[in-house]
Amino acid sequence: MSSSTSRSLRPAALVFGGSRGIGAAAVARLAAEGHAVTFTYNTSPGKAQDLVEAVERDGGRAFAVQADSADPTALRAAVDQAVEHFGELGVVVVNAGVLRTGTIDTVSLEDLDLMLAVNVRGVFLAIQATVPHLVDGARVITIGSNVAIRTGTPGASVYQLTKTAVAGMVKGVALDLASRGITVNNVQPGPIDTDLNAGALDQLAAGSPLRRVGDAAEIAGLIAFLAGDDSRYITGASLTADGGYTL
Repeated sequence: MSSSTSRSLRPAALVFGGSRGIGAAAVARLAAEGHAVTFTYNTSPGKAQDLVEAVERDGGRAFAVQADSADPTALRAAVDQAVEHFGELGVVVVNAGVLRTGTIDTVSLEDLDLMLAVNVRGVFLAIQATVPHLVDGARVITIGSNVAIRTGTPGASVYQLTKTAVAGMVKGVALDLASRGITVNNVQPGPIDTDLNAGALDQLAAGSPLRRVGDAAEIAGLIAFLAGDDSRYITGASLTADGGYTL
């Protein structure tokens, strides 16, 4: 079978929050694996267009859709556009998330509501919106965080709450979709070399037994594994990739 024929047989993928960091690495890796990839972005249209062009230069297919993951209507519209553009979905990656730090006495109601809306409700609603468009045997992958296991520093109580909620959510959703052969899993990265951690990489590396932070491409590799045939017996699991940070 030629590589072009193999590429055409891959189901379409949708990455929520795909213009930067781990999301962008996931888009590039899934496209390289032969998936036509739709991804959402919120406030980075330039980076989204750059990613589409990079994927296309490498022979892949990508399509960017603006959508705020805190907006249920926007999430449903993004799914509709993805399906219209590339067809039914075989892989869904929910990466969109926000981080606001502050100790319990300083967290504002606005920051609390935002993190719950994007990191918990947005994840649930994103998956829910895709369900009617998933092929049997599809893969759903959420991007959580190793803070669901341990934070180690003050000021992350709300963020930890949201990522722990996602780890629990995938268990129930996995059972809901198991009858269709759809797997649902959660990736929990540790510190990754992205713009979110710019300026703190040395400090973060010092907290890891491997004495380094991770690369977004390494997390994308785990996502690709969960999206592939070799992971079809794994569901409802949270896989932590943090260089031993939480050991």
